[in-house]
Amino acid sequence: MAVRVNHREPLHRGRVFNMDRENVSLENGVTLDMDIIRHPGAAAIVPLIDSGRSVILIRQYRHAVGGYIWEIPAGTLEADESPLVCAQRELIEETGYAADRWEKLGEVVPAPGYADERIHLFSADGLRRAEQHLDADEILDVHEIKLERALKMVDGGEIQDAKTLTGLFLLTRRRQDGVG
Repeated sequence: MAVRVNHREPLHRGRVFNMDRENVSLENGVTLDMDIIRHPGAAAIVPLIDSGRSVILIRQYRHAVGGYIWEIPAGTLEADESPLVCAQRELIEETGYAADRWEKLGEVVPAPGYADERIHLFSADGLRRAEQHLDADEILDVHEIKLERALKMVDGGEIQDAKTLTGLFLLTRRRQDGVG
């Protein structure tokens, strides 16, 4: 028996995501209500500079966590937008850089217990200046940080954002494996 959705009730329709309550019957015979965040997905970028020895990180205000956090640039997919096009747009908008070369690093599902969001992760290099276009709700500073220092920030708990941790891990793993 596959999982069956018996009933779906919209709870919230928002600017970025929707929330539904679904009554589901699971394979083990249990039937229950589940609240699920429906998100269009996102793209995130590990921008490389200084011949790949440094990365561009942003220090961005995030009201939900009560302050500033370190992140790689990222943004939500627009309707019918490919993850790569979203990544290219967001890199320019948030950092004021465009990139000549792009590589898909992987994907991450940050909160599968209650959300369907999938974040597509890319590395970008061959950076050149472009015009930054922050959204009205974006309060951030752009920083060029040595990759070695960024990894120490992970080890020291300064970087806690899941997409940033995953992006830095995948980039470092590819380099260790001799890919990219």
